[in-house]
Amino acid sequence: MKGFLVLLFLLFQSAIVYALDTLSVNEGDSKFIAHNYYSILNDPDGTFQIRDVAKSTKFHYTDQSLPFINYSTKVIWLKLILKNKTTQPFVPISITSSVIDNFDLYFKYPNSEEFVHLDSNSPHSHLNQFEQNLIHINCIIYPDSSRTIYLRIKSAVNTVIPIQAYSANEFLQSASMQNIAMGGFMGVIIIMAIYNLLLLFIVKDISYLYYVLYIIFLGFNQMLLKGYGLNFITHDKIIINNIILPITRVLFGYSILMFVYEFLQIKSSSKALNWFYAFLFLLYTSALVAVIFGRTHLAYNIISISALTISISLISIGITLYLKGFKPAKYFMFGWTLFFLSIIFSVARNQGLINYNTFTGNIILYGSALELILFSAALADKINFYRRQKTESQLAALTIALENERLITEQNLILENRVNIRTRELIESNQNLSRSIENQKAAQMQLVDTEKMASLGQLTAGIAHEINNPINFVSSNVNPLRLDFIEVFNLIDKYTELEQDPQNEELRTQILQYRNQIDIKYIQEEILTLLEGIEEGASRTKEIVDSLRTFSRTDEQSLKLADINKAVLNTLVILRSTTPTYIAITPVLNKLPPINCYPGKIGQVLINVLTNAIQAIKSKPVHHDENISITTNDHQNYISIEITDTGPGMPAEVKQRIYEPFFTTKDVGEGTGLGLSIVFGIIEKHRGTIDVISEPGQGTSFLIKLPKDLV
Repeated sequence: MKGFLVLLFLLFQSAIVYALDTLSVNEGDSKFIAHNYYSILNDPDGTFQIRDVAKSTKFHYTDQSLPFINYSTKVIWLKLILKNKTTQPFVPISITSSVIDNFDLYFKYPNSEEFVHLDSNSPHSHLNQFEQNLIHINCIIYPDSSRTIYLRIKSAVNTVIPIQAYSANEFLQSASMQNIAMGGFMGVIIIMAIYNLLLLFIVKDISYLYYVLYIIFLGFNQMLLKGYGLNFITHDKIIINNIILPITRVLFGYSILMFVYEFLQIKSSSKALNWFYAFLFLLYTSALVAVIFGRTHLAYNIISISALTISISLISIGITLYLKGFKPAKYFMFGWTLFFLSIIFSVARNQGLINYNTFTGNIILYGSALELILFSAALADKINFYRRQKTESQLAALTIALENERLITEQNLILENRVNIRTRELIESNQNLSRSIENQKAAQMQLVDTEKMASLGQLTAGIAHEINNPINFVSSNVNPLRLDFIEVFNLIDKYTELEQDPQNEELRTQILQYRNQIDIKYIQEEILTLLEGIEEGASRTKEIVDSLRTFSRTDEQSLKLADINKAVLNTLVILRSTTPTYIAITPVLNKLPPINCYPGKIGQVLINVLTNAIQAIKSKPVHHDENISITTNDHQNYISIEITDTGPGMPAEVKQRIYEPFFTTKDVGEGTGLGLSIVFGIIEKHRGTIDVISEPGQGTSFLIKLPKDLV
């Protein structure tokens, strides 16, 4: 009875082997080694020898679409019959997009008992260095002949093994297409990294630094998965798979967490959320520890768990913050959801839950590309979000300034009436003199405050026009850029269709006609031109906004270190829209150390003095070679600012009264006479000095000295 059961088992095994199909490779073929072509043998300790394997009766059939390996097995053997129907004496067999430590092939020549051993490290002289990144073996089979082959695959990671058999020409074309696709992806990675690095220097937002690190590690991780590390880093697959690749994935996780931490402003959120975020960092750190101690399979499992945990957590955090009013989280949620879905599909594919094909094999690439686009949109939307807030505050400030201007006018009229009344009362009674003086001083202090707001309102009105030009320039470039991308996407779709049917000459002709029709070279040049225009508009807008920051704080109560040269340049940006073209402003800014001061008040001094200089030049009936020079110098105990104009100058009697409140040489309604009085008060507060040199017809020069040791 026992012998009968053994015989029945052997017959059953033979029936399984017999039921397997022969894998025939024709010209132009690229076939996955699916379950109907192979039987499988597990080698948990990796100690089986080929002679024992060839005699083994433990090969069994599997219903999994593609071979699967897990860390408890580590090594599997596949047995299949391969038939070469091509004109070449070999058939390339390749493993793509998997973490494989070793890939070996064994076969016997006819009438020989010795096995031939080939491995993926064997030299392939007919391939260039960019095609040798593929993990593959050229199986020697003469045309129109068949051969039983044994494949040995070793890996420390739970994953599907996508093995493909090609014709020689199809293998070269597939390798070339993979290089082209990877080159395009890495091109996008490099462009996005450089572009966001430039934005980092322009916007000064640390989120861009972490986003650039995220882009770099994403590209490096995909490059390693596709096998390019064998060319550019080391030829030892064990080092790449067990050390470099998991460490890169950990660094990729760190960059994601740091980017999201800054972008979603986690620090300002609840304490519980900050503790949870620290736990997410700890997850990836535990994977790094596993790599250091040589527990590679544990590290990969922890990385997979961390990726899923972080993906779900960040989506939840993004939704929560968006519902709380943080609108820039919208694009982040969309982008991260797409990337999360690509991770789910990737894990399911590696676990054999879904079929492996071209789309699922490159799902991370597709998800990453869409994610990069949406994350860039999220960063841009964040800038727009803060810009809208700034615009709203500026509009509110403008409204207040207009109201204050109205109050100033009314108060000037009231003040004149009060002065007349108080003058008459002085004749009648000396007792009312002190009360009149006190009322006048109170009115003067109120007017000083309203003068500050009026100046800010006038500047804001000019800046509103100045900032509108670059914004319109950016928005006008969006539609043509979108049309160009649509035409490029259409061309890519046609090439994708041709890739699926490479023998379709009619489709190839249509693609060439469409390419000539849209003039791809012109589109490339136009896209670059439009992007440069958008960048220029954004840069100019940023310059204007940065210049306004200093002057939005005119009532600071504490001293701060400030660069006076930078304050001068910011002032020139703000006054640019109000300066006539016939006036040349020449800054000569020598190197200065930062000094303690009230930056907003220093900015008000510069604006008031320069505004007076511009108005003085404008009052001249004829203009020739008009100029305002600004010179800064560093001295032992102080720094100096000298502002000289080519205006009409001042007589001695006017020069003696320029710092008096309400004294003005302008017509009624054109000025309050408080500008230089405020300037004098600010310089006194800084324990500095201001001197004026002016002669009729010789222009005017103001020399301001600010001490370095103000505390």
